[in-house]
Amino acid sequence: MADSFDVIVIGAGPGGYVCALRAAQLGMRVACVEKRPTLGGTCLNIGCIPSKALLQSSESYHEATHAFAEHGIVLEGVKLDLAKMQARKAEVVGANVKGVEYLFKKNKVTWLKGLGRITAPGRVAVGGTEYEAKHIVIATGSESMPLPGVEVDEERIITSTGALELEAVPKHLVVIGGGVIGLELGSVWRRLGAEVTVIEFLDRLIPGNDGEVAKQFERILARQGLKFRLSSKVTEAKQTNEGVVLTVEPAAGGKAEQVVADVVLLAIGRRAYTEGLGLKDVGVATDERGRVKTNGHFATNVPGIYAIGDVIAGPMLAHKAEDEGVALAEILAGQAGHVNYDAIPGVVYTWPEVAGVGKTEEQLKAEGTAYNVGKFPFTANGRARAMGATDGFVKILADKQSDRILGCHIIGPDAGTLIAEIVTAIEFGASAEDVARICHAHPSLNEAVKEAALAVEGRALHI
Repeated sequence: MADSFDVIVIGAGPGGYVCALRAAQLGMRVACVEKRPTLGGTCLNIGCIPSKALLQSSESYHEATHAFAEHGIVLEGVKLDLAKMQARKAEVVGANVKGVEYLFKKNKVTWLKGLGRITAPGRVAVGGTEYEAKHIVIATGSESMPLPGVEVDEERIITSTGALELEAVPKHLVVIGGGVIGLELGSVWRRLGAEVTVIEFLDRLIPGNDGEVAKQFERILARQGLKFRLSSKVTEAKQTNEGVVLTVEPAAGGKAEQVVADVVLLAIGRRAYTEGLGLKDVGVATDERGRVKTNGHFATNVPGIYAIGDVIAGPMLAHKAEDEGVALAEILAGQAGHVNYDAIPGVVYTWPEVAGVGKTEEQLKAEGTAYNVGKFPFTANGRARAMGATDGFVKILADKQSDRILGCHIIGPDAGTLIAEIVTAIEFGASAEDVARICHAHPSLNEAVKEAALAVEGRALHI
């Protein structure tokens, strides 16, 4: 038997590395297992961080070629240097993963390099060496969901991983899936000059988000040049000399058509990643979707084994995993760790951004909850006008009797930042009137949030 630890975390993504850091801060002896040569998991290496780097770069390119002239800035001979753009992305990723490695050293977290496998309760094998731990945390994240008939090679038929590494702008990119990942990466390559077609099985984009937001989002993206085939399914992808030939059928059944693309991005969602963990051997229960079953304190059915993040039920979001990592570390230290799942925001980092927290109108109607709606458009916001970014609105949903905020949905400039105010309000049980009576700086985009809160009682000032 090699070294022993208080906690061994398997997986160094946002949930795993944050859990390890917090446990170390609380005085525990901690190790974190990671099979990649760098820390940070999918998010930092091939997910959140590199995609946001490309989103920012492509947005800057689009502004230079399309938007600057409106501001009296005339540029000539603007060129795309995709290799430089990709190199910058790699630098951003490198800085972030090195930052996590520094934090491990600072907090004395041991990095066990290799594939981790639970051999028994309290025992984890890594690279032929077995380690002992009082507590084992599964934080192995998720992987891209496969689709029958569509074989990924990460060259012409790619997942998000391949979409971040393209060396040339595709002439025609077909995105299978109208969710967050597909629309973000589709936006990147559309801005850089690709024709982009999104094929979605459902009759709407970003399922799970507010329906009104989704409809306006589709209209805005269509104006940007993205094309949509909703209520459609891809049943086969064949690679030919002419390109990738997709067989597309109506979701409800009907005549199939063929769509030809030179690159296909498969982005229909993600699934829990548990390969090689040895869960069946030690008796850890999983659900019908392969996720690890846990109770309200992240414990599995096997004493001493816990799970957090994408590998358990709930939204597959890095910040959700981080909060669960902190909460679990504090529980293991005898404290009262807790995550409020009603106050976890979700953001789509396109332009404009889409952000939401709490319940949607569809959910409130299904529950039979009586509510009031307050909406305010960015066309009536002075700062948005000055920016030339007037698409979208803020919508606040409040309980009809108590006025407590139940949800908020924003489509517009910097929506991912604006939503934080309402996340805080929900966390503290605030009412729409509480937000309405807070002084907001002028001129700022945040004023649209205040006005939407005022609109809940029909007293918006600027519309």
